[in-house]
Amino acid sequence: MQVLLVDDHPLFVDGLRDLLTRRGITVVGVARDGLEALQQARVLRPEIILMDIQMPNCDGLAATRLIKAELPAIKIVMLTMLEDDENLFEAIKSGACGYLLKTLDTNDFMQLLEGLARGESPLAPGLASKILQELAHSPRAAASGADTLLAELTSRQRQILELAAQEMTYKEIGATLGLAERTIKYHMGEIVQRLHLENRAQVVAYARLRLGKGT
Repeated sequence: MQVLLVDDHPLFVDGLRDLLTRRGITVVGVARDGLEALQQARVLRPEIILMDIQMPNCDGLAATRLIKAELPAIKIVMLTMLEDDENLFEAIKSGACGYLLKTLDTNDFMQLLEGLARGESPLAPGLASKILQELAHSPRAAASGADTLLAELTSRQRQILELAAQEMTYKEIGATLGLAERTIKYHMGEIVQRLHLENRAQVVAYARLRLGKGT
């Protein structure tokens, strides 16, 4: 796992880099603001970016949009001190695949981060329900109805959604259902569209709550 750290607090960055290195994770670089993060991402091509939200010049939300537009394969996880609902929703909409609090216990933080390598969407405890609540009040959800949207899924898509709620990776879901990983990815794309969601993180949040897997 190759990680780029983006944060404007040197002491925090140094501590996080030491923690990740001790756990066998390669930190390929450090950036102090969003614009530098974009430049570093272009050169270093990390697998994962751990991105602070509040930074000078270009904040983490703007940087996430820029990086995902140019380098969509890079996974971005937002890091923040505060459980701010507005930032949470905007981060997921901007393309972040996870949202973690800096106040998490070290082992919990590492467990969620390591799950990213298995295709999971790391969300701090309790945040999945907040994402679902926001989605439920969106104009598209209000117009269609969450339960109605769920009923529109095929039986196969419903199976995949239920397994996604258990934080299974595409590979694991494929093995369980006897399908190729690329087939699971295709169905997940269909699920995102049919539920009027924007990415896998929103799908996982939806699945956890609607299918009884809520945190």
